[in-house]
Amino acid sequence: MEYIIGVDLGTSSAKIIAVRQDGKVMAHSQQEYTIQQPEPGHSEQDPDVILLAVKNGIRSVATIMKDPPAAISFSTAMHSIMAMGEGGQALTPLIIWADNRSQPVADRLRKTALSAKLHQQSGTPVHPMSPLCKIIWWKEAAPEIFQAATCFIGIKEYIFYHLFGRYITDHSTASATGLFNIHTLTWNADSLEAAGITTAQLPELVSSNTIIEWLLEEVAQELGIPVNTRFIAGASDGCLAQLGSNALGKGHATLTIGTSGAVRMAIPTPLTDAQGRLFTYVLTPGHFVTGGAINNGGVVLQWYLDSFLQSATEKPLHVDAGLQQALGTPPGAEGLLCLPYLHGERAPVWDGHAKGAFIGVQPQHTTWHFMRALLEGMAFGLLSITEALEETAGKVEKISVSGGFTHSPEWVQLMADVFQRPMYLRNESDASAMGAVLLGFQTLQLETQFTAAQEKVFLPREEHAAVYSRAYSIYGQLYGALKDVFPLL
Repeated sequence: MEYIIGVDLGTSSAKIIAVRQDGKVMAHSQQEYTIQQPEPGHSEQDPDVILLAVKNGIRSVATIMKDPPAAISFSTAMHSIMAMGEGGQALTPLIIWADNRSQPVADRLRKTALSAKLHQQSGTPVHPMSPLCKIIWWKEAAPEIFQAATCFIGIKEYIFYHLFGRYITDHSTASATGLFNIHTLTWNADSLEAAGITTAQLPELVSSNTIIEWLLEEVAQELGIPVNTRFIAGASDGCLAQLGSNALGKGHATLTIGTSGAVRMAIPTPLTDAQGRLFTYVLTPGHFVTGGAINNGGVVLQWYLDSFLQSATEKPLHVDAGLQQALGTPPGAEGLLCLPYLHGERAPVWDGHAKGAFIGVQPQHTTWHFMRALLEGMAFGLLSITEALEETAGKVEKISVSGGFTHSPEWVQLMADVFQRPMYLRNESDASAMGAVLLGFQTLQLETQFTAAQEKVFLPREEHAAVYSRAYSIYGQLYGALKDVFPLL
């Protein structure tokens, strides 16, 4: 029985799984790495650390499996960018989605008619997360780097360069850059003109189901796999989570919370939101994914635990223990509301100036009320994206959940209660890695016999509907009331 290795390049770790044709996960490796924030608003990673993590993970899984894989298929986090010089020399660190240094560029662009045009062409709203804005920032703030750059690439392209000696990107990952036209499946002329670059400074474009062969020989030896091992170009993590959750049907949305968070739904055509609230990315030919992502998911929860709770406890506080305490407080956090915009915000407001805020603080509120308000603020943000999704792409009939937050049943229940909709949890939480595997089997035309994944259903508790409805109504007014204040802070 053949197996495929799925590699998911996440923000905080690389997950590598080996899956047989019957759907059984035979081996698993998770290699963690960190984010550097050298100054406020900057979020960077060392691409060589991530490259080493991927190599270690593939070698570990391949060693367990012994026989070579039918293919290795890739999923990747979106919006990363770095400048490369002559001979494959990295001129910059990897700048990731959470980096807001190009906010002035985004502010300027969003005031022009070009902003809406770029969103319609590329599917990506103008925002400092966008590689488009970051390249313009380099041109203006670091012209020596911009002039020396022979190519601008993301993390998956960097890894492929070290595997094959070529700069290659897939349509799905490219469609999250703001530089790609989702209608023509080519680099977008208006974006390139705005950035001041040419197609020669961007990677070679291939479809997500392209097979790439002939590893560099020394890399094949390092990974412990044959030099002719087939690699699948793959797609972005958000789009592959849709495939991995078996959620390509009409009205089937996915909700993910990991470092960040998102709500997405598959559509058959490259439809874009007229109000600019949502993204639209390519998955595979004939399949697109529309939705919205929040910057502030698990990363904000970890910040709260590290900054406010660890020093107050004798032993390091585990996330699960903190969740138990926070979710033991009353729904609605007794009137305390939170805008959890620590890293600015993407959907639906697309505002890198946005800041975190707690509103309604009263004497009865404890540290656990604040943590609960933070969790509910995340949920309200994802609910607002879901409402925009329904206005744009049609009714959401089912929501499947995935990501690290699914390890806490209480957190999933909170989402069901806030949304007042059932949440469907499949057995496997690594939906993006599983999506990469499924794309691999489809590309190789290998039959699969995946048993239908068992789903646990979290039904909304109606007794909490009124308190959440009222809190959400007030939450909806907070950003509008504060958005002009945020840039002043």
